[in-house]
Amino acid sequence: MSTQIILPRIMQVGAGASQETGAILSALDCHRPLIVTDKMMVQLGYVARIQESLAALNIVADVFDDTVPEPTVGSIQAGVERVRNGNYDAIIAVGGGSPIDSAKAIAILGKYGGVMRDYKFPRLVSEPGLPIIAIPTTAGTGSEATRFTIITDETSDEKMLCVGVGFMPTAALVDYELTLSLPPRTTADTGIDALTHAMESYVSKKASLYSDTQALAAMKLLGPNLRRAYHDGGDRQAREAMMLGSTLAGVAFSNASVALVHGMSRPIGAFYHVPHGLSNAMLLPAVTEFSIPAAPDRYADCARAMGVAEVTDSDEVANSKLMTELHAINAELQVPSPEQFGISREHFFGNLETMAEQALASGSPGNNPRVPSAAEIIDIYKALW
Repeated sequence: MSTQIILPRIMQVGAGASQETGAILSALDCHRPLIVTDKMMVQLGYVARIQESLAALNIVADVFDDTVPEPTVGSIQAGVERVRNGNYDAIIAVGGGSPIDSAKAIAILGKYGGVMRDYKFPRLVSEPGLPIIAIPTTAGTGSEATRFTIITDETSDEKMLCVGVGFMPTAALVDYELTLSLPPRTTADTGIDALTHAMESYVSKKASLYSDTQALAAMKLLGPNLRRAYHDGGDRQAREAMMLGSTLAGVAFSNASVALVHGMSRPIGAFYHVPHGLSNAMLLPAVTEFSIPAAPDRYADCARAMGVAEVTDSDEVANSKLMTELHAINAELQVPSPEQFGISREHFFGNLETMAEQALASGSPGNNPRVPSAAEIIDIYKALW
């Protein structure tokens, strides 16, 4: 059986890659881009630097900087209107997963109209939107190399998963120097998000030999460098490894899908506004422990790739070391429990059935090696508390 692999057409990887934006736009015969970003990227000067590099090629770029963390239908609407009323031929997405996800939605809605719910999975969006040049500034979501976007419907608190080649950026500029200013909390949350992507794509029922190679390579980069980047944001070697690891993990899960952690993570984020990477981090140890019995060899491979188990260790020993490592990462990187995050216990426990239903409806738990029932999902949520 063959596997279809979908990737960005162009990937520019390494220090200074973001300064190649103008050359890549010209190669794509695009001359009127809209930069989609957030106000922090403007304040840090990243957007101005990109505009300067464009100006050298006589390209002028307008800026839409009103994207928000965990984008919503409402938050992207002004960007959609900008595209509909402007004469733009490309979008430059600058930032973490939220600006890039926002840009993907804006590129489709701005070109074709309709509302975000029209494009929600199980519909597969194959129509090409405006070309997107994605410039990630966190080593986490891998959105620069995925065919997914997630937009929250604020009327129902549902995180809508939208899937298809239409959401794949045309180009990804992976410049680790843009992550050197990331604070420790963001480094931790996005780094564990990337590790989750790599692990879940490797154990996914939709995994292939191709996605396996990307996932294992990602874990080899992420495992030894997550703590280093967290404790010393200026560690260029660790930052470079994390950035490439994040992109490879994005390639892996874009082609193998995510599993139970992500299925359970989305409702926590939607209801309680927990950042996506942080809700994944909360869930990763408990979901891994639940899932190991159904794929002990695959999880043992994860432990070995991350460098926490020896090649000579049995699968049982490797998985024991993996669980120790996941708990140790959360402790060292100060990942809070839902209670420590400040979520209302009464609301959380009263909402378990709804969250379990939404998790299952996302489809991601069906990719897990051990597919849970709603009752088992509720038990894992309770264990998190």
